[in-house]
Amino acid sequence: VQLQASGGGLVQAGDSLRLSCAASGLTGSRSDMGWFRQAPGKAREFVATIRWRGGGTYYADSVKGRFAISRDNAKNTVYLQMNSLKPEDTAVYYCAAVPGYSLAYAVTEARYDYWGQGTQVTVSS
Repeated sequence: VQLQASGGGLVQAGDSLRLSCAASGLTGSRSDMGWFRQAPGKAREFVATIRWRGGGTYYADSVKGRFAISRDNAKNTVYLQMNSLKPEDTAVYYCAAVPGYSLAYAVTEARYDYWGQGTQVTVSS
């Protein structure tokens, strides 16, 4: 299984970016997908997740209303649209996948089986 994250970059506060995560090797698109981020000197934190069944989404409070997670099952790709970016959004962003279905949203690192390599997002003030 491979997850390839892309789309990071250097932007100014208030700008937008869209991250992509292409998955290969998973069983079709039957995996809940998530995004996490890790800022310098801080622990990795949950950002957003989307279920493969039903497409339900869940967000961290810090990004709710500004970020949107979506998926294209035909392309085995998940996206993170990030709007109104702030300097505190600066981090390495990681995508993750967990095959199967759970009643609970996958909001912790321990829930995920597969991780991408990360893409850097830097927001200048």
